[in-house]
Amino acid sequence: MELRITDAHVAVAGQEIVKGVSLSVKQGEIVVIMGPNGSGKSTLANALMGHPAYTITGGSILLDGDEIAAMKPHLRAKQGLFLSFQYPSEISGVTISSFLRTALKELRGESMPVPDFMKLLREKMAWLKMDPAFAARYLNEGFSGGEKKRCEILQLAVLEPKIALLDETDSGLDVDALKVVAQAVEQLVREKNMGALVVTHYQRLLHYLKPDTVHIMMEGKIVKSGGAELAREIEEKGYDWLKGEASPKEEAL
Repeated sequence: MELRITDAHVAVAGQEIVKGVSLSVKQGEIVVIMGPNGSGKSTLANALMGHPAYTITGGSILLDGDEIAAMKPHLRAKQGLFLSFQYPSEISGVTISSFLRTALKELRGESMPVPDFMKLLREKMAWLKMDPAFAARYLNEGFSGGEKKRCEILQLAVLEPKIALLDETDSGLDVDALKVVAQAVEQLVREKNMGALVVTHYQRLLHYLKPDTVHIMMEGKIVKSGGAELAREIEEKGYDWLKGEASPKEEAL
């Protein structure tokens, strides 16, 4: 499966934020979008998942060759798309285990027996070094920022989407948690053939995550694309040296 974005334009409250972005993510690939705050990275991620506050005003969004720009978010999820939120919401009264079992049922079209599901959930929680008691807690309620982000990756591990959109998953994580989360994403991509579009502000995530492609986004556009070495260059130089550059289309695709 491939997520292919061609000349995408996205507006929020009538203001254009994403101004013609083109890129692609295939299963088995890690594609990273870096950029300073306000560059449109999170806007793009939310628009790809169908958040109603973000309007796709131009271009095409193809998932496995099918246009999804007008598709409802739950249908995008059933097609294999997943979004890890930058700011996960708290849902009181809904336990993590109940939430994930219901989500899995909706995606697969059938229920997994409770003993089988709980075994799966415990395995994934152990893999992410999460306290098994979290399974009975309400989704994100009272969680620290790092716990919320690890819970997002738990959802990713259980649901195993084909293409994952990870919006600033590294924010709020200490070094140990960052390493666990990055290694989990790397393993899901390489062993489960998941594709990942990773949105991040800092290069530190890429100390543990090995991207196939890195795109730099500024002022709503991709201004430069390359490999992992581009992220290291950003760490050394910052973003200012890229101001005013235009991204060749053949690099962005």
